[in-house]
Amino acid sequence: MTTALLKSLSILTKPIRDSHLSDGLSTQTTLLSALQKNLSELRERMSVGELEEAHQMLEETRREITWVCSDTDDITWGFVQECLLLLFCLARHFTHLLEAFHQNPAAPNLSTPEAAPPLPPDVLSVAQQKTLGTVLQFVVTLGLCPYLAPGVGVALGLRSAFGAAVEEAVRHDVAPVGDRRLLITTNVLLDVSTLSSLATPVFTRHLGDILAALCQLAYRPHRPEGESTKSNKGLTVEERKSCKEALHSLLGKVYQPIVIKELLVLQGGPKQASSGSRGGSAGGKALIQAPPWLRRLCGQLLSERLMQPHGVQAVVRAILEGTGAGGHSDWRKCDAVAKILASCPQQSLSAESYYSQVCPQILELLHFKDKLTAQQFQRVATRAALTMVQERPEFAQRFLLLPLLSPLHRCTEGTGNDLSQDTVQEWELTRCIEDIYKICVVGNSPSEVLLKALDDAISALFCLFCFTKQNVSHLRIPCQEILIWYLSHSKRSVALSLLKRLCGLQGEVSGVSHDFLFSPGSDGGARLTVREPISDEDDALFEKVSGDQWRVQCLVQLLEEMKDSDMPGEFFLLLLQDLTALAAEKEDRVEKEVDTSSMTLLELEQHLLGREIGHGQRLALLQTLAIMCQGLPHTALLRKPTQVVGFIVSMLKRACVGLEHGIDSPVESQTLSMGMGLVATLLSGAAELSADDYLSMAALLPPLEQISQQHPETVIQELACDLRATIATHGAYHTKPVSRTASQHNPGPSTSQPTGQSSNTLPANIPSSRLLSRPHTSSASSRGDVSPGQPPSTHSYSSEDTPRNLVSQVPTSSMSRPKHTTDPSEAPKVKDSCHGSEPKSGQSAGGIANPGISEGPPSKAFTECLLEACDSDIPSKAVALRSLTRSVKDGDKEALQNKDQLLTLFLENLEHEDSFVYLSAIQGLAVLADSFPEEILQKLLGEYQTGATVCLPKRQRSLETCLKVGEVLMRASRAMGDLAPHYGRPLIGVFLSGTRDKRSSVRASSLSNLGELCQRLNFSLGPLAQELSTCLTALIKTDREAEVRRAAVHAIALVLRGLSDKTTQVLGDVLLELYRDLKWVVRSDPDDVAVLQAQLALEELDVVMRRFIFPQQKLEKKIVVLP
Repeated sequence: MTTALLKSLSILTKPIRDSHLSDGLSTQTTLLSALQKNLSELRERMSVGELEEAHQMLEETRREITWVCSDTDDITWGFVQECLLLLFCLARHFTHLLEAFHQNPAAPNLSTPEAAPPLPPDVLSVAQQKTLGTVLQFVVTLGLCPYLAPGVGVALGLRSAFGAAVEEAVRHDVAPVGDRRLLITTNVLLDVSTLSSLATPVFTRHLGDILAALCQLAYRPHRPEGESTKSNKGLTVEERKSCKEALHSLLGKVYQPIVIKELLVLQGGPKQASSGSRGGSAGGKALIQAPPWLRRLCGQLLSERLMQPHGVQAVVRAILEGTGAGGHSDWRKCDAVAKILASCPQQSLSAESYYSQVCPQILELLHFKDKLTAQQFQRVATRAALTMVQERPEFAQRFLLLPLLSPLHRCTEGTGNDLSQDTVQEWELTRCIEDIYKICVVGNSPSEVLLKALDDAISALFCLFCFTKQNVSHLRIPCQEILIWYLSHSKRSVALSLLKRLCGLQGEVSGVSHDFLFSPGSDGGARLTVREPISDEDDALFEKVSGDQWRVQCLVQLLEEMKDSDMPGEFFLLLLQDLTALAAEKEDRVEKEVDTSSMTLLELEQHLLGREIGHGQRLALLQTLAIMCQGLPHTALLRKPTQVVGFIVSMLKRACVGLEHGIDSPVESQTLSMGMGLVATLLSGAAELSADDYLSMAALLPPLEQISQQHPETVIQELACDLRATIATHGAYHTKPVSRTASQHNPGPSTSQPTGQSSNTLPANIPSSRLLSRPHTSSASSRGDVSPGQPPSTHSYSSEDTPRNLVSQVPTSSMSRPKHTTDPSEAPKVKDSCHGSEPKSGQSAGGIANPGISEGPPSKAFTECLLEACDSDIPSKAVALRSLTRSVKDGDKEALQNKDQLLTLFLENLEHEDSFVYLSAIQGLAVLADSFPEEILQKLLGEYQTGATVCLPKRQRSLETCLKVGEVLMRASRAMGDLAPHYGRPLIGVFLSGTRDKRSSVRASSLSNLGELCQRLNFSLGPLAQELSTCLTALIKTDREAEVRRAAVHAIALVLRGLSDKTTQVLGDVLLELYRDLKWVVRSDPDDVAVLQAQLALEELDVVMRRFIFPQQKLEKKIVVLP
């Protein structure tokens, strides 16, 4: 019976083999002729008895079913009826066979127990499944899709050119009406799909069409009588109700991501392109907009799918499945899904109910262990959480952040009634820390709500970090990154207040509750357990003191990790200010003795308790300062001139406190001496001071004025007055006592010091923060005589211009540059260009001192070349630059000794507008980089990365100059040869950073340089292959500028060309992704040049893979010498 029924179905769907049916006829006529011929052949074979069993069952079913219309004039509907009857007969036959199979199961073969169990009778062969699929396709195409309303589902005309002919072949003017036909076809398909063997081909290929039919039958509103359509006239209320029940039943049974995909297709969009339809498009037609009732229905059904258990996961899977795994996923889709999840749908009863159901599911997305989907789900969850925090902070605080941080809150507010159980288990803390790390650090989108929520749990988190520093734990790095992220993105006042609170400077640290402590977990994490009571008071005190000290040490180690931040220095200066305030309070308390005889017991107790707390805070402050000075280098504490100035201000203020109270101790004298010596050193040219630095030094004026008025020694008063005058005039007024004091605070001459350089002159590139490492003397040393090597004064002010009068005449906020100095050799260095002036010995043409020259002054020929290079005549300048370049290339001793001067000269000429000049400068820089790669490359990288010139660090370089520096780096990369793996690592980091520049030309230049360098790295490129692939993939697919995409594709071609036969070994993990990127460019990129570059890169890859798959056969003989 099964064979006969399937044979009948194959006769109905037999393709046309007679050529005369299709010659000269339209597609519509040919289709109708083929359907009529197959129907006639089936009836003829059944009438002659060839398919007797199938014929009998078909006639019985025809008599039982009421929807069969035997007198229809529509050939397509007659064909569909025959197919539906045969499908119904096949389903009924399979039902009877399965009932008999389950009632009388076959006995197992005891002789061969390993034999497979018998197959159910409804299992179909491959050929039978193919026949069944063809029949279902005819049924859906002829009996379902033509009767869908415009905009409901995907029209046949948009699926293929043949679909338009099918729509024209169907007749809507004969009985039965369209909706009745649609109802009959849908019901039969649903009845057939009750069997699992038949449900698979129905729902895997035609689920969207069935859903569209059910939506139209159940929810399409009634049309007015005056319209031409006759929809809904043949449907009763019971039939519409049954369609609704069937729709909801089907939505609940099918895999939810597939349901969501189909509903999204049904919902459509106002301008949805035809490329979004299944099966492609015909002629580039756009999808018809879905009717409003269908859009509302799909939105409601999608909202129901989203708010049910595991609905968020289903939505994410529906949209992201098939977009790749891990880092290859489309980040735009992830962000789009996140925005959908963060927005409350209109169909939701209330926003509170929606977020209460969705937020826990968003947190669950962070806990996936499957590597193929974890990265996609984590990105969606992170973006959704951050979007929700920004747009709906009130609900995010209640339903997202509080559950996220609840384990840390329980650590702070824990109660231990049951000593046998952990208050916070290990898996809870581990999950909490990992989730916070993913949302805060990986998401990296700080907001006030997120920082405020994290502030309540930061103390417990810091206690956990201190615990992980004592043990081997995988939570140490996440805790450290979270704390650094919080300190970096919080307001300065909030971050400094938190640091003081964690050090115990604002009372007791509110971390973990007193009765609890962290203990090691079995999986390398931590758990909160009940603390065992300590009976001995000394042990308890020792534990408290050691815990406080360890907490401060951990905080200092945390600040040490913030290398590129000003936070350690600002915190250090804040502690120094508190130390000065405590010193003033101490002196006030000494002067004001409190009479305790008249106090009550309560007042006396409060007084003594306040004194005890004050002593504890002073000890904590001193301990913190001591640990910071021991654990942090001075370059981290004082990394900017403004911080050095702040340090000097705190020293001078502390000295002023002693002057106010008449205290003259050695400590105060040394403090004052070191502070004033540092000020004099800064002003004497040890560091290059800008206008901003002078403006920050205005804070030194009040304490210097107080010292000049209250210090008992006249010399100190005069020195303070001179320093104040120099600061107020921004270096325009400069006296010998200031320079003499600076020279006494510098180290003496060394035997290794270069010739011609005085001991009190520092190189211009030494930061001001390094001055703190120099030894200092007492204040009495400032009364020495002028050093013998000091040149005479050339001060142009009159003798009546005393420092005090000058200070009163010059405003504090003056921003003028220094114009006159008393001693030109010791005035602050001013960055002026040297064009047209003769360079002196030991000084480059750019006016920058070169302390590294160990020989005498340059010869006359070299000096003449430098002078000609500074000439305004363009030919002379270019020839001189070429001559200097040739000298460096030939290894001339004088040129090599003055490499810093040449570097400055070439960099200045890069900005020249004449191509002959700047090309000569580019060539000279490339030769310098080849001769001194370690020194010159680092300086060139700084120029390329920051875009600041040597002469004016605050001025931004032009785009052309940046590109010229990039050309220099590219030439240097080509000249490296086998040394590229050694010197190329810093270049790669700078070039990768350059790909994120806002200017498209800089991005393209960085990519070109990156390709030139990577093709010479060979096996050293292996550890960087993943980062390189991710960068190139992102730029190829997301950058809007064509020149950037061209450069990215060209970089891939250069890498493949350089690696050659080593490509499969070095780029094995990313080679498939690079191939997909190139194919994507060829298929989708609108730029012809980028497509051409991708084709060339594919040709390179093709050559590599051919050599790898078909290696060249070598005829060789191996001779092995046996021992």
